[in-house]
Amino acid sequence: MDKKRILIVDDDKAILKSFKDILQSEGYLIDTAETGQEALEKTEAHSYNLALLDIKLPDIEGMELLVEMHEGTPKMMKIMVTGHATLENAVESLNLGADAYITKPVKPEELLRVVDEKLKEQEEAEKMSEDKVAEWIENRVKKLEQK
Repeated sequence: MDKKRILIVDDDKAILKSFKDILQSEGYLIDTAETGQEALEKTEAHSYNLALLDIKLPDIEGMELLVEMHEGTPKMMKIMVTGHATLENAVESLNLGADAYITKPVKPEELLRVVDEKLKEQEEAEKMSEDKVAEWIENRVKKLEQK
């Protein structure tokens, strides 16, 4: 199995280090960004399976970053992370394309559970897509053979 690549976006260096340490200990390849602009540049340069996005960033609102990332990398799982949890933020995040919403402080086991769950969902979606393509090809070949 290929190692999964995760981008952590947060302007708090302690949180970046904490999340990075937790996820690297599970074998994930981790990249970090402290601003929305840095995150966008990294998603243009690299392919990530998942991004953890802070709602409050110094240069861009997390919701705006979420929208840009969702448009640019729709298959990447996006998890919003915030220390300022509100029902409105949660609903807006999910409506704008977030795959999950978690609040700080987050326990390591909760972070790993949500990340693992979302990556599993992504794998299943990709597998279903591959199965559909294979089914289409099989049907197409059968039709061509019948001619």
